[in-house]
Amino acid sequence: MKDRQKKSRRAAAGLRPLPPERAAALQEQVARVKEALAAEEDLPTLQDLVRPSPEDLDWDLHLLRELEKISHPAIPPLLAALFGPSPDKERRKALKRALHVLKTRGISIPEDLLPREEPGAPMAGETATLTAQISPVYGPGDRYVILEGPREILDGNFFLARLSDTDGLRECLPMSLKRKQREELWEHFRSQGFTEWVEVPPEYAVRLLEEALALTPGGEPSRDAYLPLRENLWRRVGRLTDIPPLEERLPFLSEGERRDLLEQSRELVASELFYSWLPTLEEITPWADQIQEIENSPLVLTEEQKNRRIQGVADEAAAALFPEETRPRWGRCLLEMAYFLDLSGRASEARAIQAAGEDLLSGERSALTGENPFLQELVRVALVLAWGVRHPEEEPEPEPEESRLIIPPWSS
Repeated sequence: MKDRQKKSRRAAAGLRPLPPERAAALQEQVARVKEALAAEEDLPTLQDLVRPSPEDLDWDLHLLRELEKISHPAIPPLLAALFGPSPDKERRKALKRALHVLKTRGISIPEDLLPREEPGAPMAGETATLTAQISPVYGPGDRYVILEGPREILDGNFFLARLSDTDGLRECLPMSLKRKQREELWEHFRSQGFTEWVEVPPEYAVRLLEEALALTPGGEPSRDAYLPLRENLWRRVGRLTDIPPLEERLPFLSEGERRDLLEQSRELVASELFYSWLPTLEEITPWADQIQEIENSPLVLTEEQKNRRIQGVADEAAAALFPEETRPRWGRCLLEMAYFLDLSGRASEARAIQAAGEDLLSGERSALTGENPFLQELVRVALVLAWGVRHPEEEPEPEPEESRLIIPPWSS
């Protein structure tokens, strides 16, 4: 109970208290909404019971915070109707946070509830508030972080950082961009294939930067570019010790839920988000050679025996390509991707990836429980692609559902 109270106080941090009479009026509105929900009133009726205040940001932020506490399927459409049209970044950020909180409680959030925001949309002047966007995690643990905000915070109005799980801050560029330059930079990202971005709470982006800084060797230019901004960012979002860890941004999964979701994580390997995670042809070649030997073996093997041998090769490849000492890092990357998918409105995919990440972080896999399904599928797909490179004239047979746990047989 004490831990829950601590989290609640922390979640409320940053909201200035309303005057007593305003706080009482807010509670009256929320109470009327609850009564209307119990009576199954329609959306227009619910809207009439709530009074946002365009002139009072504190009121609207408190209103959003109170409404997000009501776990009811009618609340997301109500929040979207009240605050979706608002151009104000603080209100939109609080709206997205409220929808995320409701989603983690199992409330369905339609993907088209809010219009999708294109990165690089024209600004009506410089960004007045601090905003943050992140890319997915690429390959062996790289991602981009972009901050936009006032010059007095960022030493410019645009800050680009490339982070690595092994090298820390690989690139840090504070910039002062005019609107056209900003649009050209976003267009450059899109032309290079970096098309998926999500807006995140600025404090989450700062945590990523601080964790990368801890891995950055002294004397690196990127380190020197970031350090002057730290105090400004800390004043805005708090120090690292004040920022909730990633695990607190994801819903709790029971052991039973995790087991059920683990198998679903295999399907996500086919997503473009994870293409760069696949072992390269060079990396997978030693095990592709072993499969070729199995296929060419003079021994007469049944299909089941052959598949069992191939599965053993695949598990050996997973153990070698993703050794035990690296698995916590891969697990962390998967949790970051789960949060990315959450904020992208893909909750079911996020839960499957979260389950795979927590499985890697737990270190509970053994010969009895089998290989982590997500890693197993990464290797399986890489082996299939390697086979296709060696035998371009052969068409792989369609994969029956029951064959997904093994490397499928190829026609000879």
